[in-house]
Amino acid sequence: MQFEVIASARSVQGSGASRRLRRAGTVPGIVYGGDAAPVAIETNHNDLVLKLKKEAFHSSIINLVIDGKKEQVLLRDYQTHAYKLLVLHVDFQRVDATHELHIKVPLHFINEENAPGVKLGGGLVNHVTTELDIHCLAKDLPEFIEVDLGALKVGENIHASQVKLPAGVALVKHGEDDPIIAGIVGKGGAQEAEEGAAAAE
Repeated sequence: MQFEVIASARSVQGSGASRRLRRAGTVPGIVYGGDAAPVAIETNHNDLVLKLKKEAFHSSIINLVIDGKKEQVLLRDYQTHAYKLLVLHVDFQRVDATHELHIKVPLHFINEENAPGVKLGGGLVNHVTTELDIHCLAKDLPEFIEVDLGALKVGENIHASQVKLPAGVALVKHGEDDPIIAGIVGKGGAQEAEEGAAAAE
């Protein structure tokens, strides 16, 4: 999926200027990384809110158009109001086609209802995490990664190392850890699920 964000450079910065931008329906932000200097930007608030609601926007290469000049970026961070539907600030990072990205990608679980542990054993699927830490070149970045739970029995888990990754994508390893991604617990196994989640963290 291709996303495009239209922005313009902003010369006036500071908290007062940012408040004025928000009142005018725009979001202050910054784009950084690569060989170029960081650039302060502003973009349309409502358009950004709609895009942020899409899962793929958070793990896709985005075409950021600043005053007519296009560059490829990743969404790196954004701040929202504590209780209002209001984006306060957004950060983008430039993408270099020759350098690997380090990013979290959402997981899509499939075949849960067909897993023996669910269909025959009456178990419950426990999603320990919903994203995976990966590294890859920009051209290989997937919008999501599928995790097939179709073979799991009650008491069995899938670990990060067992997830089938797309070509060009590698798992970011944190020491010797091989965290649990998902598993199937028996009915009344909520405590086991909580312990598994705690162990994964």
